[in-house]
Amino acid sequence: MQVEQVPSPNFNDRKHKVDMLVLHYTGMESGEAALTRMCDPSAEVSAHYMVWEDGRITQLVAEDKRAWHAGVSVWQGDTDLNSRSVGIEIVNGGHDVPLIDGTLAPYPDVQVDALIALCKGILSRHDIPASRVVAHSDIAPARKTDPGEHFPWARLAADGIGLWPSSAALSLDESSLMPGDSGPAVSDLQNMLHAIGYGLEANGTYDETTRLVISAFQRRYVSAQITGAADPETLERIANVYGLIAGAA
Repeated sequence: MQVEQVPSPNFNDRKHKVDMLVLHYTGMESGEAALTRMCDPSAEVSAHYMVWEDGRITQLVAEDKRAWHAGVSVWQGDTDLNSRSVGIEIVNGGHDVPLIDGTLAPYPDVQVDALIALCKGILSRHDIPASRVVAHSDIAPARKTDPGEHFPWARLAADGIGLWPSSAALSLDESSLMPGDSGPAVSDLQNMLHAIGYGLEANGTYDETTRLVISAFQRRYVSAQITGAADPETLERIANVYGLIAGAA
């Protein structure tokens, strides 16, 4: 795997060891525009790597340095995620630059193959649990939607990168929870999402923060229905992901 070096000035020293991998899309008109921005000192943004549509990989910041990609974020109770993570920007317009018909541009197979190879290398160099391979939208659900519901998380998980619950485990009932609901069932839901890693505390009320976290979860695991409502499939998926994490603890 060849990696082009284009150093960015936007980095500083880490305060923690690396134990996370955060995936983003660039959300710009082109990879060239994203690269220029991440190398602009006034932008104050960067990532360790960028993966182009044709599978090329560019490194901007050394892995032992703190790149500036996560912003204000939280996962599994940790903050300053820039100090804890390797950040990868994947060239894709996403929601910011959709296709002319309004759909999201797909991630080409050659790009995903290169990303998988890059991630495997990173995971071989750092002790990163599967539960800490995350989307930008996971760690900042009120602000971010990348790498988007069109990102192939299941394909990465099949190669040992991140988590993916088995669809065969679904045995749906008719229960659901909606924004505005309250009570012990909502508290249980919030506790499971918090245990998975989302920055959500159990207050027993299906409030706006809960809706945003549910939307982020759906964007990754139930991508056909990003409603913010905890329908039966979403509830079952949450329980399955929670079970994967609890079983690995």
